[in-house]
Amino acid sequence: MEINRDTVRKALSYVIEPDLKKDVIALNLVTELTVSGNKISFILNVSNPAMHNRKRMEEACMHQLNRFLGEDIEVKIHVAAMPPTQDKLKENRTVLPQVKNIVAIASGKGGVGKSTITANLAVGLVKKGFKVGIIDADIYGPSIPIMFDVAQEKPGVANGETNNKMTPVEGHGVKILSIGFFADSNQAVAWRGPMASKALNQMINDVEWGELDYMLIDLPPGTGDIHLSLVQALPLTGAIVVSTPQVVALADARKGVAMFKMDGIKVPVLGIVENMSYFTPAELPENKYFIFGEEGAKLLAEDLKLPCLGQIPIVQSIREAGDIGRPSIMQETTPQALAFKELTENFLKHSKIQEFAKA
Repeated sequence: MEINRDTVRKALSYVIEPDLKKDVIALNLVTELTVSGNKISFILNVSNPAMHNRKRMEEACMHQLNRFLGEDIEVKIHVAAMPPTQDKLKENRTVLPQVKNIVAIASGKGGVGKSTITANLAVGLVKKGFKVGIIDADIYGPSIPIMFDVAQEKPGVANGETNNKMTPVEGHGVKILSIGFFADSNQAVAWRGPMASKALNQMINDVEWGELDYMLIDLPPGTGDIHLSLVQALPLTGAIVVSTPQVVALADARKGVAMFKMDGIKVPVLGIVENMSYFTPAELPENKYFIFGEEGAKLLAEDLKLPCLGQIPIVQSIREAGDIGRPSIMQETTPQALAFKELTENFLKHSKIQEFAKA
């Protein structure tokens, strides 16, 4: 077959975008196509820019081009994330089609304040005018309902004769779903991996989330079945890793970053948050005491060539605010609120995905 733009486009029309369920030509995802003799070059835009998806799409294109045009061709394919102007195409995505950005909040170990960071970042984004949701995927220790003072609430049922999906609980402008809404507070959730993964899939697919700019996923600590299931189930925009400056926590945080970089996962790590950075007594406001070590997570971020998105101090009121369900960022002018506001600003700046949310 003759090699020209038309025959190349015909071959690529047999490549299906997995999230949007249509061929890449019909979706106008092939751009800057050039053909010179047997040399073909183009950009392929995809909804999920994770490495494993980019590789799969590149292989699919090569297969169809070789099938129609033969093996004696030279092909250069640049697989890129969809530009913001094509964000509307995500409406056809089968998983959370109306959610523009999906970000996992992870930690290598427990007790570093991951849920506190998730809650305050979510409220910070709401205060910026974004529509935000949280999936509390920490199956074994769900704490988001308490942090938003909605522990006694229950999800509703969406309206419609054929729609039996749940509706999320709302707190401080954030849509929330957690396994904590379905288990008694005194009941241990002793589930094996497959059961936990099934519960997570239900919180993703069986809920009427509506249009959201950001979906934050509060992961359980460590690396395991939930994390792998999440990557398989969702087209993640990226991940944030939370750590304290302590050496033990940093070792686990490094493993958490490495997990997202693994072959078959390849989710961009947007940055590291250092929690419990320092303690300043109220009576000595100029003093800083580095209880867990000084700038350990910040130095880890520099070593891994990642942004340090924020350094959050140890303040008693952060714990108190979480216990009463009013995230610290709502305190406006306190040092801890300002630290969380800076985290929100840095997240929007360094993640480079705010354009998608504002489109």
